[in-house]
Amino acid sequence: MTVLSFHSALSCDRALQFDIVVVGSGAAGLYAALCLPSHLNVALITKDTLKTGASDWAQGGIAAAIDPADSPQLHLEDTLKAGAGLCDREAVEFLVDRAPDAIASLLEMGVAFDRHGKKLSMTLEAAHSRPRVLHAADTTGRAIVATLTEKVLARPNIKILSQAVALNLRLDPQKGFCRGINLLYKNKILPVQASAVILATGGGGQVFAQTTNPTVSTGDGVALAWRAGAILRDLEFIQFHPTALTVPGAPRFLISEAVRGEGAHLIDERGKRFAFDYHEAGELAPRDVVSRAIFNHLQKTTDDPARAHVYLDMRAIAPEKIRHRFPNIIQVCQQWGIDVFSQPIPVAPAAHYWMGGIATDLNCQTSIEGLYAIGETASTGVHGANRLASNSLLECIVFAAQLSQIEIASRPSPEESFFLVDENGDWEGEMKTIEQVRQNLPSLMWQSAGISRSQETLSTAIAQVNSWREEISKGAIAHYLLQLSPDECVTLTSSLAEQQLRLGAQTMNLLDIGYLILKSAAFRTESRGGHYRSDYPQTDPNWQVHTLVKAEEWGSTLPPAIVLQ
Repeated sequence: MTVLSFHSALSCDRALQFDIVVVGSGAAGLYAALCLPSHLNVALITKDTLKTGASDWAQGGIAAAIDPADSPQLHLEDTLKAGAGLCDREAVEFLVDRAPDAIASLLEMGVAFDRHGKKLSMTLEAAHSRPRVLHAADTTGRAIVATLTEKVLARPNIKILSQAVALNLRLDPQKGFCRGINLLYKNKILPVQASAVILATGGGGQVFAQTTNPTVSTGDGVALAWRAGAILRDLEFIQFHPTALTVPGAPRFLISEAVRGEGAHLIDERGKRFAFDYHEAGELAPRDVVSRAIFNHLQKTTDDPARAHVYLDMRAIAPEKIRHRFPNIIQVCQQWGIDVFSQPIPVAPAAHYWMGGIATDLNCQTSIEGLYAIGETASTGVHGANRLASNSLLECIVFAAQLSQIEIASRPSPEESFFLVDENGDWEGEMKTIEQVRQNLPSLMWQSAGISRSQETLSTAIAQVNSWREEISKGAIAHYLLQLSPDECVTLTSSLAEQQLRLGAQTMNLLDIGYLILKSAAFRTESRGGHYRSDYPQTDPNWQVHTLVKAEEWGSTLPPAIVLQ
């Protein structure tokens, strides 16, 4: 039996102090750090290293109406249509009107978007009425993140804390405002003082067994904000990307929507181009429609639809265009034995983007004073029930730019607690439970809250998740992660303990967001956008409302209202 000992902050440094803490190092977090006033002392927290988030994996591009044949009004209309009645019009207008300035800013920073001669190249993606998606081959996210990272590293007012895990927000006990965050960092549980915290932690795709998201996408920001009492919104809406590479042993590598935009076809085992049987737009229908088309087609045509796949055939695209536009897709497919020039790619849907998140206003402010959220972590209102392709990177840049106007209040510095803690426990037994939950939760979520949902499967899953949450919460590991005073500083006695706490923290965050998704999906008794109920398959006009969550309370409100305290 392994017994681990912990001792408190008699050996700890005093709490770190910054003006602002940014949690997350994707496009939203990096751009936010760059937009913050340069006289502020900023900490950029990343739980791995830089360039490991979902932004770096984004292939298709970034949408903006900058062509003379296009307009922000058309971009607005396409976004509203894709959002299935739940977009906040004011937020979408804010997004599309500022898109040209966002592109100009990225170009000025040195992002090398593809061009035809001197003109920026733009491609068509699903549900867009005009070609308006700028790209850098098929690694647009990587190009943006690389440029932003270079700029961040050159800024003397930004300190990067790598391999740091955010555990919980530090709130003023009397007034409730956010005054920092607790980190698992360098073998310590360390209080970090700040006048404001910006959550940019991305989505939570790892809660599902099939996902295009990287391993760091464990919903940390949403879980932290929920436990702190922030208002969340529309958590049931998950976008399942229709075309993720489906090869035994391979990660669910996303085959960009731009491939279908350039002319690739979906076919089944018999070579039939089946998508038009389900929607008049075929392969270029909205993502949720295409994902359900694949799901339903597999239900009809295979004995084991959960493990089956269809094919994405790129042979209709000119080979020279494939080489120019999709070199990364070519390379990854080659690694798994697929020659895209001569054979179709096996694909199936996978969890890709979370439309819901922490409710914010147009200035990224949450319902907790001093707490902000941006990117996939936030619910700004621009995506509604179903995100329009390539609006996500745009949202990161447009809303992060608002933080240049941030006004931070002076916060009193609380005194840290430095009392002796000597806590022993059977961590080996607890870790077995945590490891089992981490392994089993994604399969449960995929079966119960994946592409097709029903009250029966949702209720069963909620009961199981609650059982796991209760079991883990009783252990010593949960105590150190969730129940310490916000101002305690604890020094760990081994690096193994830090590794175990990291896994424990991410597993508890996944359990919390799994619970939130399940409860929200059970709350909404209709089908809309990225939320499909087999027992309520129709869209109900009475449900054209947002789902709001605060603590254990679920409610609704009409768009574009947002309840901020």
